[in-house]
Amino acid sequence: MLKTVKSIRDIIQQKFLVVPVLVLLTGAMWLMIMVGACTSEETVDPENKTPTPLAWRKPANFPDPVYDLNKNPLTVEGVELGKFLFYDGLLSRTNVIGCGTCHQQQSAFTHHGHELSHGVDDQLGKRNTPSIQNMAWNPLFFWDGGVRDMDFVPFNPIENPVEMGETVNHVLEKLRLTPDKSAKIPVDYPKMFKAAFGTPEITTERMMKAISQFMTTMVSAESRYDKFAIGDVTALSAQEKEGLILFRKNCSSCHEGELFTNYSFRNNGLAPLKYEDLGRFDVTRRESDRNLFKVPSLRNVSFTAPYMHDGRYKTLGEVLEHYTDKVVSSPTLDPAFIQSGGKTGLNLTDDEKESIIAFLRTLSDDNFIKNNAFSDPGIGNAF
Repeated sequence: MLKTVKSIRDIIQQKFLVVPVLVLLTGAMWLMIMVGACTSEETVDPENKTPTPLAWRKPANFPDPVYDLNKNPLTVEGVELGKFLFYDGLLSRTNVIGCGTCHQQQSAFTHHGHELSHGVDDQLGKRNTPSIQNMAWNPLFFWDGGVRDMDFVPFNPIENPVEMGETVNHVLEKLRLTPDKSAKIPVDYPKMFKAAFGTPEITTERMMKAISQFMTTMVSAESRYDKFAIGDVTALSAQEKEGLILFRKNCSSCHEGELFTNYSFRNNGLAPLKYEDLGRFDVTRRESDRNLFKVPSLRNVSFTAPYMHDGRYKTLGEVLEHYTDKVVSSPTLDPAFIQSGGKTGLNLTDDEKESIIAFLRTLSDDNFIKNNAFSDPGIGNAF
């Protein structure tokens, strides 16, 4: 049905008025929807609206993002579509496993308690599920850096035979056949794609860009550390401040900056398990990359156990014990773990390790893991 929008030209002497209609706070980021009002008495078809722009603002203490928002402008409808796709089991062969199955919000979008990710038919992957947070700052994705653009990230899990076991083309076919009246919550994807992109066509590019839009909004920047970083000196205790000093001295060559990673690839001295994962070498085939893995962010690290690319350590205490007592020497071991005289590992006392762990816990962002803007809209099938 058409409705008439009254002219506001006599109210302001401009061609249009931009009115903010929604502000979403997530992390230190503000999402503001700016809606252009009509300039004259004209008819507007509510079924043929243009997508609503969603302005994205980075946290004050963060660097500029890597992801190019100009090539995929955020919209309210695009983010909503991406959220539904993220949680929908239709992306898998069994119609059960969604992205949110292994990337669970309460665990900072990791698979808490599982050393390795579980996929279709409960098959095990070969690596621990990485956290999804602050994705717009990532120059490379996955433990081995095999993907360079966030828009291409979903291809890997969708078409991995032990993760989602599907093909992107078949996923598109299933989305086009919605709504399915037998589904727990029937979703009309052609209608949602039209709302997000202007027409109902469901394409690979649109699906990937919608998921990227949703992941771009998943910013974590409201920890106690962030309050300290922007000027609240009372946000950390004396032990936590001591832990920060020790962390910067011993850990920040890899876990640097406000994102607590420099996105480099390092060999941190893990002993090979029964199945030796060669990491970055599998992508580059360079011997210098053998057993190198991407440095993960430590934000929300208290929520993301187990740790390392293979999930071998269950606690932060075990992680610190590894770095002091269990670093294994190899040709590609990072120099940061080689002391003078050839001894491997970091030189930390038990009290110093406890202080570092106390500091790491200040990186927890409770608002991020409880924010309804990122929650399953009810269609997910997470374990």
